[in-house]
Amino acid sequence: MSKKPIVLMILDGYGLNDHHDGNAVYEAKTPVMDKLMKEYPFVKGQASGMAVGLPEGQMGNSEVGHLNMGAGRIVYQELTRITKEIQDGTFFENKALLDAVENCKKNDSALHMFGLVSDGGVHSHNTHIYGLLELAKRNGLKKVYVHCFLDGRDTPPSSGKEYVEQLEAEMKKLGVGEVASVMGRYYAMDRDNNYDRVKIAYDALTKGEGLTAESGPAGIQASYDREETDEFVKPTVVLKDNKPVATIQDGDSVIFYNFRPDRAREITRA
Repeated sequence: MSKKPIVLMILDGYGLNDHHDGNAVYEAKTPVMDKLMKEYPFVKGQASGMAVGLPEGQMGNSEVGHLNMGAGRIVYQELTRITKEIQDGTFFENKALLDAVENCKKNDSALHMFGLVSDGGVHSHNTHIYGLLELAKRNGLKKVYVHCFLDGRDTPPSSGKEYVEQLEAEMKKLGVGEVASVMGRYYAMDRDNNYDRVKIAYDALTKGEGLTAESGPAGIQASYDREETDEFVKPTVVLKDNKPVATIQDGDSVIFYNFRPDRAREITRA
């Protein structure tokens, strides 16, 4: 029997769904796919949730799908692993995190946290920020600041204000943390060497330069008023007593809580 080539074709975003309302794949003319599915056997696979190592109900993405296909098995993702460790308490024993905390204690310096503030689950998850705030509280840190990167791609385009308000509510509940700045991922999470954008984010984080606002939600609302959606919110520094709440200084600890590295590299290098 002669060997025949096998082709694995990945159609990004193509899926089967029994619900037809708003279903672009169902409404589209797809004669080739229709013919293949009619003349050849096929099975339906799952590309989200626990089937690809994500929490139940969490949407998949290209990185997750490719990783599971390449491994030929379920690969539990960082999102799932970090969430599990927060729940079982091992998160609060993580050496790298405790080293960051110890540096703050030793130098009486600040702990800065930045990353995407959303529950999109592709680059970060807001429950992980809450876990870090709990870590800071358990260790008695007082100077704790969050620099909020806004999503708008893996979440609705104008949902960032609500996410930051939820974060502030969690800070109030725990009694630790302040929002120091807000900015869209267009500036803070570039991955295409657009360092002109990255510099604007960097200057806000380290020098307190850029637009200003009395609070994170107020800064985001001002952006909405300028017709900027979350992704494109210009770096905005939160002020208290007419001075930046906090900027990153020598001796401070910084935790970038995104678990996906591709959009974290440039601002980290800067």
